[in-house]
Amino acid sequence: MKKQVCVIGLGRFGSTMAKEFYQAGHDVLAIDTDDERIQDMLGDVTYAVRADATNETTLRELGVPEFDVAAIALGSDNMQASILITVTLKSMNIPHIIARAGSDIHGDTLDKIGADKIVYPEMESAKRVAHVDFNDNILDYMEIAPNAGISKIRPPKEMYNMTIEQAGFGGRHLRNGVAVLAMRRGRNYILNPSKDEEIKIGDLLVVTGRTEQVEKLSEGSLDDPQ
Repeated sequence: MKKQVCVIGLGRFGSTMAKEFYQAGHDVLAIDTDDERIQDMLGDVTYAVRADATNETTLRELGVPEFDVAAIALGSDNMQASILITVTLKSMNIPHIIARAGSDIHGDTLDKIGADKIVYPEMESAKRVAHVDFNDNILDYMEIAPNAGISKIRPPKEMYNMTIEQAGFGGRHLRNGVAVLAMRRGRNYILNPSKDEEIKIGDLLVVTGRTEQVEKLSEGSLDDPQ
């Protein structure tokens, strides 16, 4: 599902995240105080704006309170600004706030002031963040081709008690280009499950397909299973 995403801070991590959000089909507003970074982002995001994101009035003028997701990607040398921006965005009731942390102390502070997801770039990929971290039903992601990859997802509840084939993943009813590679049930994995394997409550699916289709599936917005 297409979302409006604001990315603040266009260093290497932030610019990669902004581009990944945009390539995934989302509307992206990229903000930085550096003119050169803004110029470099033109054409790679929906809007790139030179602005001071620590200024609440500026953020409101840019329409940020109406966005679905905000990502604060400032480096560790801007910890104070990162915290201030997070507090401001939280006061605007942004539904999902992702914040980059440069240390455990920084991360703990961001968590306490309400960031929904804390990102440590040394441990997490910007590409993974763009595809995973504001969709609670997509638990992991690995890109294998442009706009396509392997994801671990929670199946929509409508698929519980259906077989792989009935849910549209196998046999004669493979639909929308999404296929199941494995199922996780408790601590066990069922590799290449048969079309007659039933999806149970608590199962996780490892699927492959176009990123857009997997996101729709995880949100339960594909055609009803037959």
